[in-house]
Amino acid sequence: MNPSNDGTKARRVAAMFSRISRRYDFMNTVMTAGRHDRWRRLAARAATEGLAPGLALDVATGTGCLALELARHPEARDVVGVDFVPEMLSLARAKETRHRPTPDVAWALGDALALPFADGAFMCATSGFALRNVSDVRRALGEMARVVRPGGRVAVLEITPLERSGLAARALSLYFRRVVPMLGQWLAGDRDAYTYLPDSVRGFPTCPELARLMEEVGLVKVRWRLLGGGLVALHVGEVR
Repeated sequence: MNPSNDGTKARRVAAMFSRISRRYDFMNTVMTAGRHDRWRRLAARAATEGLAPGLALDVATGTGCLALELARHPEARDVVGVDFVPEMLSLARAKETRHRPTPDVAWALGDALALPFADGAFMCATSGFALRNVSDVRRALGEMARVVRPGGRVAVLEITPLERSGLAARALSLYFRRVVPMLGQWLAGDRDAYTYLPDSVRGFPTCPELARLMEEVGLVKVRWRLLGGGLVALHVGEVR
């Protein structure tokens, strides 16, 4: 996960993800009934399919799940995963050793709001369940767009505020706000972290708002699809 590197929020969020890093993948599996892996596969395919081969970047890579998915696609000649939390990167490196992807994945410590890469260095940039944690979503999107070459793609997979009413939407909202913190307490020993996660969704842009931010940083042909009963959205935009 990768907040801004300045201010109290950055320190608080980095400390939180450091605490839960070893239970992070397990909790994601429990909270999503295992569907988070499928969503990452969809994001990796949407980011890479049909592009000329090149470098792929996963921003705020966490334990490296999405970066390793990118490495499965032939368009990705090399993959870089960047994150703000050293403990997450250590787990990502261990996971890579177990899975032995081709190509190898390089791991870098860095800030989503000031990516340490040259303009146009990548064919695509992805982010999975991370933008809620940055202090400036527009700036993070701008950095992702900056480091992708013309004709490349930016793909964002994120929990999104539920926009529709009805029993199913209310049930999902109740699960996320009430059940997830209890699971965090019982299974990860950290209720605060899993209270923060649903709280972080409340101020996050809706699907149309996030699409508009992507367009504001210069991305075109922005589209999105809802996943997980509308709790998760995959946004994709192209660099001019």
